[in-house]
Amino acid sequence: MNGRISRADARRLIYGLSLASVVVYINLYLVQGMLPMLAEHFAISPGASTLILSVSSFSLAFSLLGYALISDAIGRFRPLIISLWLLALTNPLMLVVDSWSQMLSLRLLQGILLAAVPAIAMAYLRDKLPLPALIKAGAFYIAANSFGGIIGRLLGGFMAQHLSWVASVVLLSGITLVAVVISHRFLAPLSDASRKPINDALKVGSGAGRPWKGFILHLGNPQLRVFYLIGGLAFMVMVNQFSFIQLHLLEPPFGWSRFEVTLIFLCYLSGTLSAYRSGSAIKHLGVPGLLGLSLVLMVAGSVLTLLNTQLAIILGFLLSACGFFLIHACCNSQVALRATGHRAKASALYLCCYYLGASLGGPFLMPFWHQAGWAGVVYGSLIVLGVTAVFAWFALRRGKGAMPLPAYR
Repeated sequence: MNGRISRADARRLIYGLSLASVVVYINLYLVQGMLPMLAEHFAISPGASTLILSVSSFSLAFSLLGYALISDAIGRFRPLIISLWLLALTNPLMLVVDSWSQMLSLRLLQGILLAAVPAIAMAYLRDKLPLPALIKAGAFYIAANSFGGIIGRLLGGFMAQHLSWVASVVLLSGITLVAVVISHRFLAPLSDASRKPINDALKVGSGAGRPWKGFILHLGNPQLRVFYLIGGLAFMVMVNQFSFIQLHLLEPPFGWSRFEVTLIFLCYLSGTLSAYRSGSAIKHLGVPGLLGLSLVLMVAGSVLTLLNTQLAIILGFLLSACGFFLIHACCNSQVALRATGHRAKASALYLCCYYLGASLGGPFLMPFWHQAGWAGVVYGSLIVLGVTAVFAWFALRRGKGAMPLPAYR
């Protein structure tokens, strides 16, 4: 820890990072609520529009590792705030792109910028806050993640329903700029950035490869690899099911509006609640038991949607979200608990696999969508969940014994 800070500064840090998190997840997930508008504006198929989330998730995933290295070398503030300002500057570029390939390239770039906050924020809090404050701050920050994701998707649906493409981009750019200015004002007095140039900070001299030692160490740990895979595969299903169900609900017999289809994202709230209660659940069920229950909920929820009624779809997504967030909370915390050192890098690897799963899910499920519509997406999802169950069984065999979740998870 770089030094104890006052309560007032602690609040500034928590509010600044949480607001930064909200704006990052708005920017990441807003396009998921705009899929019909994107398909219309760029004259592409609705299925192809789901790639917009995949490309940003892909570049975000691998960029997490780079930010983990850079922030350890030169401090947390500079890479975080520079990435936020660059994000604010790149949003208006959406007005000048005139092809789908250019739009995907821009989102690929933005994914790199979006990675800074999730890669750095928890390490920033750990540097500055004592443990009792860290527990509460972590809970507040994670709630901001969820809030930003929900607001981004709903805002995207509102834009698709009521605004033009130009007005949507202007509104997003304005929201991002205001949030970045406020976050900068909160965080600037707490800057911990050294003046050492980045290239010098990353030099390792005779210890060549030392910055990557933590990544190599964790990838060589079979227990950690299992949790990386489980989290990535579960998110591969969850986030992309939410993309394709919007396209399904736009079609007959449902005919929901562009904004109405984004209301399905409110089902995420069951996951927020289940993640909050996951600590007590793991004490009673243990890690293997909780993973097994979570997968059952995701499978049951997916199958329930095949009844193809509005009620069945809503209930199915409530069950799936509950199961997924239990998996996410369990895997995320187990990575932190089981890592024997370089914990920031262990968490960065988990998040890398997590978002890499999101990026691969769209291309994987798209052929199922084209062949059999929503039923095909469910069948493809069940294949992935079956593979996930194999890895969960591996965790049961190798990782016996319940390990309590940290309170801030």
